[in-house]
Amino acid sequence: MDMAGKVDRGDYGIGVTPWDDEAWRAEVVEWVRGVLGYDAPMGDVRLRPWSVLVRFGELWFKANPEGSRFEAGLGKGLARWVPGRVMRPVAVWGERGWGLWPDGGVVMREGEGVGVAAWEEMVRQYALMQRELAAHAAEIEALGVPSARPEDVPALFDRLVEENTVLDDAGRAELLDRRPELTAWCEELAATGIPASLDHSDLQDAQVLTRPPYHRFTYFDWGDATLAHPFTSLLVPTRVATRRYGPDLAPRLRAAYLEAWTDTGLSTPELHRAVDLACRVGAVGRAAAWGRVFATGNGMPRDNAEAAAAWLSELFTEEAEVF
Repeated sequence: MDMAGKVDRGDYGIGVTPWDDEAWRAEVVEWVRGVLGYDAPMGDVRLRPWSVLVRFGELWFKANPEGSRFEAGLGKGLARWVPGRVMRPVAVWGERGWGLWPDGGVVMREGEGVGVAAWEEMVRQYALMQRELAAHAAEIEALGVPSARPEDVPALFDRLVEENTVLDDAGRAELLDRRPELTAWCEELAATGIPASLDHSDLQDAQVLTRPPYHRFTYFDWGDATLAHPFTSLLVPTRVATRRYGPDLAPRLRAAYLEAWTDTGLSTPELHRAVDLACRVGAVGRAAAWGRVFATGNGMPRDNAEAAAAWLSELFTEEAEVF
C-alpha cells in the first residue's frame, strides 16, 4: 500500500483512531480508488479522537466514529435538501461512516478582511437554512442524528453526568441537584412552539467556507450535529465572535439570526428569551459531542471528558458565558 504523507496526530498519541490498523487502511484505499476509478495518491493524514482525514489528490476521505457515523449520510441528505448551502460529498458509505469530500477551499477564519458584517450574514443565512431543514427533521433523525430536543435534554443530561469519568460523586450530586432548573428551562423552550431543526453544534468560522465579498457561505463538518431547538446553534458562533470582536457583537448576531424567525408569532422579547434559554440548554449538546470518539482500550480521552464536564458545569454557572 502507498505510504501516506505527513501524519498529524495532534496531542492524542497512538491508538485513538483505526488508522494504525493496516487492514483498515488498505480498505480505505481500496474504497477510495474504487469510487474514483484510478489510483489517487495518498497525501497528508490528520488523526483526532473524533475523525480520520486522509488526502487523496484534490479530495479528502473522512471516517467518523460510531457516535457521529451519521455525518456522511447527513451530508448527502443536506446536499439534496439545501443545495448550494452545504458541501456535497463525492461518495458516501453510510454504514461505515465514510465519506469522500471535495476540498472546499478557504474557510471563513482564513479569509482576508472578514469582519463583523460577515459573521452577521453567516448566522442570518444559517437560520434561513434551519427553517428549510425543519421540514426534514424525521429524515435527519432516521440517518442517526441524535436528538437534543428540549424534551430529550434532561435524560441526555442524566446520562452524561453518570458516564463522565472526571466527575467525582460530589460533582455529580451537585449537578443533579440542579436538574429541576434544567427541566424548567427545557419546558419553557419547548413551549415556544418552534419546531426542532438541525443544530450544527459547532458553528464557527472554521466550519464555514466563503470568499470575498463574503455574501455566500457553505456549511460543513456536521459530526457534532443534533436535532434540537434551532436557537441552540447561536451559542458557539456568538461565543467565538465575541471573544474576537468584543461583547457588543452579541446583540448584533442575535438580531441577524432572528430575522428568519420574526413570523413565528413570538414577540421580540419572547424571541430573545428563547435565545437565552436555548444557548444555555445547548451546553448539554456540546457536552454530548465530546463523547463522539473512536473506541479505545482507555475509554474517552481525558481531555474530552474534562471538556464535557466543563460544559455540564457551565449550565448552572450564574455568570455562564451564554447569550
